[in-house]
Amino acid sequence: MPLDTGTGRPAPAAHHGLAAHEVVLLLETDPRRGLSREEAALRQERYGPNALPAAARGGWLRLVLRQFQHPLVHILIAAGAITAALGEYVDSAVIFGVVLVNALVGYLQEAKAEAALDSLRAMVHTTARVVRGGREETVPSEELVPGDLVRVEAGDKVPADLRLLRSTGLHVDESALTGESVPVAKDDAVLAPGTPVADRLNMVHSGTLVTAGDGSGIVVATGPETELGEIHRLVGAAATLATPLTLKLAAFSRVLTVVIIGLAALTFAVGVARDQGVVDTFTAAVALAVGAIPEGLPAAVTITLAIGVGRMAKRRALIRRLPAVETLGSTTDICSDKTGTLTENQMTVRKIWTPDALYEVTGSGYAPDGAVRGGPADSVALHWTLLAGACCNDAALRHEGDRWSVLGDPTEGALLVAARKAGLPDSVRDDHPRLAAIPFSSDRRYMATLHHDPVTGGQLVLAKGAVEELSALCTGRLGADGTVRPLDRDALLAAAEALAAAGLRVLATAVRLPDPAGAVAPDAPATGPDPRSAVPFDDDRLTGRLVLTGLQAMLDPPRAAAAAAVRACHSAGITVRMITGDHAATARSIAGGLDLLPTGAAEDGRVLTGRDLAALPADAYPDAVDRARVYARVSPEQKLRLVEALQDRGRVVAMTGDGVNDAPALRQADIGVAMGLGGTEVAKDAADMVLTDDDFATIESAVEEGRGVFDNLTKFVVWTLPTNMGEGLVILVAILLGATLPILPTQILWINMTTAVALGLMLAFEPKEPGIMTRAPRDPARPLLTGTLIVRVLLVSALLVAGSWWVFSWEQGMGSGLAESRTAAVNLFVAVELVYLFSCRSLTRPVWRIGWFSNPWVVGGVLAQVAGQLALTYLPVMNRLFHTAPLGADSWLRIAGVAVLTSAAVAAHKYLQRQPM
Repeated sequence: MPLDTGTGRPAPAAHHGLAAHEVVLLLETDPRRGLSREEAALRQERYGPNALPAAARGGWLRLVLRQFQHPLVHILIAAGAITAALGEYVDSAVIFGVVLVNALVGYLQEAKAEAALDSLRAMVHTTARVVRGGREETVPSEELVPGDLVRVEAGDKVPADLRLLRSTGLHVDESALTGESVPVAKDDAVLAPGTPVADRLNMVHSGTLVTAGDGSGIVVATGPETELGEIHRLVGAAATLATPLTLKLAAFSRVLTVVIIGLAALTFAVGVARDQGVVDTFTAAVALAVGAIPEGLPAAVTITLAIGVGRMAKRRALIRRLPAVETLGSTTDICSDKTGTLTENQMTVRKIWTPDALYEVTGSGYAPDGAVRGGPADSVALHWTLLAGACCNDAALRHEGDRWSVLGDPTEGALLVAARKAGLPDSVRDDHPRLAAIPFSSDRRYMATLHHDPVTGGQLVLAKGAVEELSALCTGRLGADGTVRPLDRDALLAAAEALAAAGLRVLATAVRLPDPAGAVAPDAPATGPDPRSAVPFDDDRLTGRLVLTGLQAMLDPPRAAAAAAVRACHSAGITVRMITGDHAATARSIAGGLDLLPTGAAEDGRVLTGRDLAALPADAYPDAVDRARVYARVSPEQKLRLVEALQDRGRVVAMTGDGVNDAPALRQADIGVAMGLGGTEVAKDAADMVLTDDDFATIESAVEEGRGVFDNLTKFVVWTLPTNMGEGLVILVAILLGATLPILPTQILWINMTTAVALGLMLAFEPKEPGIMTRAPRDPARPLLTGTLIVRVLLVSALLVAGSWWVFSWEQGMGSGLAESRTAAVNLFVAVELVYLFSCRSLTRPVWRIGWFSNPWVVGGVLAQVAGQLALTYLPVMNRLFHTAPLGADSWLRIAGVAVLTSAAVAAHKYLQRQPM
């Protein structure tokens, strides 16, 4: 057996491109007896277990330490150390508490994210029926080795990658691996070496599910060498990216750190140069640093994001990682899976063609609500078309509560629903007992069943399958009146092609004539032998004896709200892209119905297949990917590369998916979105957000909420920075002038901590502003604060510095004590922050346009802050703790005057910025 010298495993081979006997020779096994137990044991020792490898993670300590690597955390730790050095142990404990809580939340989030790899490994923890030494036995799937002969049947989870030797009606659900929306019929025919995974009909892959039939095959790959193992490698290799907000906060924190250290050093140097005393100067420098540090920012970020999580949960979007809330607000591209997200994931018959009429079928999904309209309702051809679809069928409808589902093949489920919509009774299959069946196979491409006909008392054959194959068995076509006419194959094929061009999956139906010269009708005379007797039933009994009744055309319909949600995303400047494992024609049809493709888009390279992507040269790849809107028949690795290509072009990418094949791209994307109803656990664990209704419209709602969260976070930053800058500058000015400090470090901490909680955090509850989904997404390269907002921050900071010095100096000039003067300065800071809070409720509109009381949390916070300031000013215990003193009414009037002036200045700045230049 050829070995890969690097791994000791079988060298990679295109087993699907080899004949079965060549695979047997290559793997040195026996197609009937399998491996001997001794050889299997030797190979188990050589190749290792059939399990996915555990990733090297470095343990919990690495995850814990990672949480303390953010510059903002460094600033908070410094703030805690400084306040502890000043003897303010309560404030220091609060700051360190914030640091520890943030670290704990981050640790739990990352630990849960890495559980995706564990879920992926769990998928292969199954048993397998293996033939060893000529005897069949059941063994744990971990014990399988290359060369083992394995048998599978309906209900089995495939335990390893198998090259089929035999297949009898074998259908495999590969949706979790390839994205294919319907079970795939398998056979043992040799394929071209370059055949993509989704089209390898002679292979069954680890982790997929057998839905019908049975077969046997040779194990050609185990563990990490399987297609599932390749996805495992991609999941482990995909980077967990920082969100736009964390990146911006990191950059902002780095700048802030440099500024704080620089100003503190400058303050200390100036003070020493003026012979103001080393201790006093150091205290002033510490006060400046404490004032400039926004202690409330991490808490505000966490709480604002948490509120966003709650709002999204109400709209059926569960957030697994807090920063994902904000990332949604910055999303520029949504790469959406088709099946179950943009579509219902419920095959639905849309049209029925008979030789005399074309019918429309209303309703959507598996609920039998709807009707068949457009032609004569009493058409005999329509009756037999529906009867064939319902009785030549192995599926079953299930109704639980208000939800309908299908047990079996989704296509057969759609045929059952169509029959119910047309009025066929639930008992139709009981009324036509099945006597024998010819199962569907990929070679035959049709299914036929033999029934007892309760009306004629004879035997009835019903068949359904591919149009070309089934029509080759037919000699005539059935009319609406029940008469049989010669089959017009050209008209039949033209009708089928027209339906297929609309993206519909087309199946033909036919019946066997009781009398070759007679008509097939519900009241035809009884013919043939006793219907209960055992009779041979094979393909030879059908050739030339069938009559075509019609065509049923179906699709997985777009969700009712998906088209509107796509249009809303387009209005919001978000590009929506479809990524699917289905064929290009189906994907193009669905995309057209959802307005994903403009007219003529297919000719403009807007629909690319996996083959197209693989053939693109490296230099043309990014542009082609960016231009395309639909990607069909793509592999897991191609999905991952698509996301990376968009990110390399500066896009913020949201990726949706539900299968194992989606997990690598979900983790690589800026935000991964998994399906809660139909998604695999692997996809959910790799994602940042889970949709509880699997609906694309929920993503659009989540984007809206995410934009609101980002707005509110920006409002908090714009609101809090002037205070921090103003406090630092007040201290700096005092040192430069050699004057007494207008505010003390403990008073600064009071301002920062109380206003952040009572005032600033109230912005987290601010309602979304009108028009939030009609503006373009934020440019990922755009800084957290624009030039306009920086000017506003500087304006308010300057007014705070000037106002605090003015009231402090006025009080001193009027003979007030130092405590009264500092109390006035402290209240000035809080008063300006209070009125400025109302201005920050909208960064562009005046406060009277949004309503003074539209956010009741702000009103409650203001009342709480006012009560706190009155306590700080007039309660003796607070006077002792914070070195404050009671103020007179005239002091409050001066403070109110500065606050009103600041509010007017901000309103004027907003007005000027809205005017055309």
